[in-house]
Amino acid sequence: MSFPAPPCAPTSVRRVACVGAGVIGGGWVAHYLARGYRVTAWDPAADAAARLRRLVDAAWPALEQLGLAEDASPDRLTFAGSLAEAVAGAEFVQESAPEDLALKRELLAELDATTPPGVVIASSTSGFPMTEMQTAAAGPGRLVVGHPFNPPYLVPLVEVAGGERTDPAAVTWASRFYEAAGKSVVTLDRELPGFLANRLQEALWREALHMVANGEATVRDIDASITEGPGLRWAFMGPCLTFALAGGEGGMAHMLDHFGPSLRSPWTRLEAPPLDDGLRAALVDGCAEAADGRTHAQLVAERDQGVIDVLRATGRLPRPAAPHDRGDPAEPEVPEAREAPSGETRRGPDAPGGTA
Repeated sequence: MSFPAPPCAPTSVRRVACVGAGVIGGGWVAHYLARGYRVTAWDPAADAAARLRRLVDAAWPALEQLGLAEDASPDRLTFAGSLAEAVAGAEFVQESAPEDLALKRELLAELDATTPPGVVIASSTSGFPMTEMQTAAAGPGRLVVGHPFNPPYLVPLVEVAGGERTDPAAVTWASRFYEAAGKSVVTLDRELPGFLANRLQEALWREALHMVANGEATVRDIDASITEGPGLRWAFMGPCLTFALAGGEGGMAHMLDHFGPSLRSPWTRLEAPPLDDGLRAALVDGCAEAADGRTHAQLVAERDQGVIDVLRATGRLPRPAAPHDRGDPAEPEVPEAREAPSGETRRGPDAPGGTA
C-alpha cells in the first residue's frame, strides 16, 4: 500500500519524535541527540520526563567517547505534553511503547492519524510482525519495524522490516535513514517473528534456562562460558563464519561433513522449561551473586564501557589519540569516516549521521 512522499530525504532529517521514553525509547532519544537531531519525546507516565533526563545524562559520557555530532546536545530534547504535540513537526517517528500487541495497534493507528503525511513511523517492537500491528491504521503503508538492540545508543544493529500492507518504499526510506543516523542496518526481505538477532539469542537463552533449572550450571558459569569463549569471536565474526573456520582449509563444507552428525546429538533443548518459582529464584539469586555488590548504575556503566572497548578494539571505532599526539589537549578528537556495511561512507560528526 503506497503512502505520500516523505517530506524530506532520509539524509535531510533534522527532527525526530520518540514516542515512549522507557529503557528502549530513552536509549533512542540519547542516540538521536548524540547524532545532532532535535528530539521531541512523549510518554504518558507521570515521571517520564524526569526519568528520560536521567537516562540521557547517564548515557552521555559513553556517547562522548563514541564521538558526538557537531550539534549534539542534551538541550535539543523537548518533552511534549501530548502525542499530537510530539509528532507535529517530526520528519521521522520512533515508537517504543511497551510490548503489548493491542497497545501497539491502537498507538500506531493514532500515530498514523496525527503524524504529518508521508512521515515514516517505525516501531521498536522486539518481536511482533508489522502485519499484526498495522491492522487498525488507516494509512499502514508508512509503518515499518525498526528493531534496535539495547542500549540503542551503543549497539549499532537495527533490523528493519515492513508488513503486508507496508509500502516497500517506506522500508527503503527507513533503512537509509537509520544508516544516515549511524546505525548498522539489516533489512529483512520478509517478515520473521522475533526477527533475526532475537531468535538467535532466544535459542541460547532457552538452553541457559534449562541448565539452571536442571542444576547443570550456575548463572555465573553460563555467563563466563560466553564472555570468555564464543562471545569473544562473535564480537567481530558471526557464528556461521566462525564455524566455517572450524572446518580448516576445507571451510564450511568440511565442517558440515565432519561435525554435521553431531547436530543429531541431544545437545540442545529448544523448548523453554517451565518458569516456575524455583527457576525464577535461581535466576534472580544467581544474577545478584554475579553482580557481586555492584549497583544497577555501575553495571550499566560497565556494560557501556565494555561495548565501546569491543567496538574500538575491533576497528569499528577510532582509537583515542595519545596525549602527546594531540596538538591541543582541549581539542576534541574527530573520528574518521568509515565504510558502512551498505558500501556508503558513514558521515563524520559534523552531521546527524555521524559514526555509530
